[in-house]
Amino acid sequence: MKKYLLFTFLVLALTSNSFAEETLLIFAGAASKPVLEEINKNFEKENNIKIETSFGGSGGILSQMKLAKKGDLYIPGSSDFMEKAKKGNQVLPETEEIIAYLIPSICVQAGNPLKITGVDSLVGKDIKLGIGVPGTVCVGLYAVEIIEGSGLKEKIKPEIVTNAESCEKTASLVAMKNVDAVFGWSVFENWIPDKIKSIPIEPKYFKRIGYIPAAVSVYCKNKELAVKYIKYLKASRSQEIFRESGYITAPEELNKNYPGVKIGGSYLLPDGW
Repeated sequence: MKKYLLFTFLVLALTSNSFAEETLLIFAGAASKPVLEEINKNFEKENNIKIETSFGGSGGILSQMKLAKKGDLYIPGSSDFMEKAKKGNQVLPETEEIIAYLIPSICVQAGNPLKITGVDSLVGKDIKLGIGVPGTVCVGLYAVEIIEGSGLKEKIKPEIVTNAESCEKTASLVAMKNVDAVFGWSVFENWIPDKIKSIPIEPKYFKRIGYIPAAVSVYCKNKELAVKYIKYLKASRSQEIFRESGYITAPEELNKNYPGVKIGGSYLLPDGW
């Protein structure tokens, strides 16, 4: 009887494992968090799988993935960190796809109480400015690139009172009124429309358009499923969710509204930041 019960237990255990729910582990920059959370729920339901996502600064989550030596997909908030992942042999380059585009902007408190109109208007005012940690947060790196290229570094840098550890926390700085403005993404306004206003950056200071890429990690356990997920991000339903949240998904829209502006690429963080 004991042998029979043991055999039955083993059969049930093996059967249970063979039908265990498939899981995808994603390391993603917080620049895509509001949208990915919704898309992930749809993908889970349609494919009967579980998705675990670690959100944070694009550089921080890349370090996490590398240290843990696990993860199925890497989705940073900019091409800069995807280039680092490719150079470090952390992703499969042939699987990379551009999912959506991001426009740098100055994000202020709703109502724009200090009447900030662009980079020039940051000078000569008693303001508190926030940026993402430049070495690990995509939008922080773009902030430094804009500040350095503006010729106003010596005047703007002293106004920076704090750095945030992710895009999400960068947006929260101004939403919670901890600062007067942040260098952010224009979509921050769509994240919290009653608390954040996005101010366009003057064309003369506009350096690059960012984008959210996705690629399969070298630690991926199920490449077929991971590739399927990337294709799902590119599918019309998911792209519509991005557009509804203020992200740009069509390259032709970029060419029309931002002619001649560089898309993607990478920027080397200067010393002193």
